[in-house]
Amino acid sequence: MPTTPPIRLVLTTTASPGDATRIGRTLVEERLAACATLIPSVQSIYRWEGKVESTTETLLLLKTSAGHLDALQTRLLQLHTYQTPEFLVLGVEAVSHPYLEWLLSSLRTADTP
Repeated sequence: MPTTPPIRLVLTTTASPGDATRIGRTLVEERLAACATLIPSVQSIYRWEGKVESTTETLLLLKTSAGHLDALQTRLLQLHTYQTPEFLVLGVEAVSHPYLEWLLSSLRTADTP
């Protein structure tokens, strides 16, 4: 197991499961994320334009590598329907070697070693 795995977990919320599916599928198809996990029907309470709001959203967890973060963020902002989408990146402390290999291979294209 590497000491500092190059894996990152990106969190974003979407207005609907359909939006989350569209964004997640696109990012996986474009190899910017190895996996997109949707958690439907989360309740978010936040301050927006001076008021406290409460909205039911879908949480989208994206598994990617540190090297893909910039491209993933750029593409996520293009695909997202929110004016200010969440782009929260979490580091990973440990990962099994087989999962790490799978994740990295899922992000590789034919011209990437």
